[in-house]
Amino acid sequence: MILVSDSKAQYEAIKPEIDGAIQRVLDSGWFVLGKEVVAFEAEFATWNDNKYAVGVGNGTDAIALALRAVGIGPGDEVITTTHTATFGVLGISMAGATPVLCDINPATGNIDPSQIVARITSRTKAIMPVHLYGAPAEMEPILAIADQHGLVVVEDCAQAHGAEYKGRKVGTLGRIAAFSFYPSKNLGAFGDGGLVATDERALADMVTALRNGGQEGRYNHVYKGVNSRLDELHAAMLRVKLAHLDEWNRRRGELACYYHGKLEGIPGLALLPGPLGGKSVYHLYVVKVEEGRRAALQEHLTKRGVATTIHYPTPVHLQPAYRDLEQGVGSFPHAEAFAQACLSLPLYPEMTQAQQDTVVAAVREFFS
Repeated sequence: MILVSDSKAQYEAIKPEIDGAIQRVLDSGWFVLGKEVVAFEAEFATWNDNKYAVGVGNGTDAIALALRAVGIGPGDEVITTTHTATFGVLGISMAGATPVLCDINPATGNIDPSQIVARITSRTKAIMPVHLYGAPAEMEPILAIADQHGLVVVEDCAQAHGAEYKGRKVGTLGRIAAFSFYPSKNLGAFGDGGLVATDERALADMVTALRNGGQEGRYNHVYKGVNSRLDELHAAMLRVKLAHLDEWNRRRGELACYYHGKLEGIPGLALLPGPLGGKSVYHLYVVKVEEGRRAALQEHLTKRGVATTIHYPTPVHLQPAYRDLEQGVGSFPHAEAFAQACLSLPLYPEMTQAQQDTVVAAVREFFS
C-alpha cells in the first residue's frame, strides 16, 4: 500500500543520525528541558528567521499558550477558519477564548480575508489564520485588517514549516506563531511536540513560564501555567530532521509539480492553485472530486494499493463539540462544499516516481 505519508520511510533514510541522537540523550541522563531543547529552540529560530522559539508539548498547546502570552483569555474572541483540524480551534478554547469561525476561499481552502471584517465585534482580540496544507494564507489583507482594528495576528503554522508569503517565512508575519511536530508534519517528531515562535522577548519569556507550570525560577509559580514541555528525546531527533527539512520541502515541491502535470485537465477532478503570493511546502497534496464520486474514487484507489485521506471531512462549526456556536449546515457554504470534495493523495519526500506513477495511473483509470 502506498501511504499518504510514511514516517517509517523517513526514519529508515536517516536511521544512523536518529539513533545517535537518541543514544546521546540516553547517555546524558537528562530528559526534560535540557541542552537538546535549548539547542533545538535556537536552531529552529535561526532557520525560521525568528528571534525566539519555545518548545512545548504539542501544536494545540502551542496555540493556547501563544494566545495566553498575548493576553487573550475568557471573554475574548479569536477569528479563524472553520475548515481546519479541530485541534487548532481547541487551542482557542483552551486559552479560555471563543472561536469565531470564518468561511474559506473555495479555490484554496484557506481562510477568505474578505469574510473577516464582518466577524469582528467589540470582543474580537485576534485573527488566527491557518496556513493550510502547507500553503500560506493571504496574509497581506489579513495583516491590514488586524492593523486597522487593533487586533493581534497569531499564525497557525502547524502544516507549513518553511512555507513563504512574499519572501517571508510563515511564523514571522504575525506577532506570534504556533507550530506542530506531530509525526506526519513536514518536520515531525516521533510523538507529539510543538513550538511557539516570536520576535518579542517578553512573549517568549511568558510562554517559557506558562509551559512549565507558570514558574519563574524553580518552585516559584507566578502564573497558573500548564505542564507542556518538549522533551529532550524529541528535541534531539527534531534537531537531526531540521537539518534535512529544506531538502525534504524541495522534494515535496517536485512531487507536487509532477502530480500537477499528470492530473491537470481530468474531467471531474480539480487541482488546487498555487498559494496567492507565496510558496507552498505541500504538507498535503489535496484535490477536489466532483460531487458524489469521492467515496467511489477512494474505494478504487484502495483496490489499486493507494491510500487516501480526507483533510477535513467535517468543518469545525458542524462538529458536536462546537454545537454551542449555533452555526448549522449552510452557515459557511464554501467550507462545507470543500469538505465534501477534498481528498489527499500520497505525498512524502521519500516517495518514488514509480509509486507516484501508480497513483496517477489509478486516478486516471477511475476517471476514464
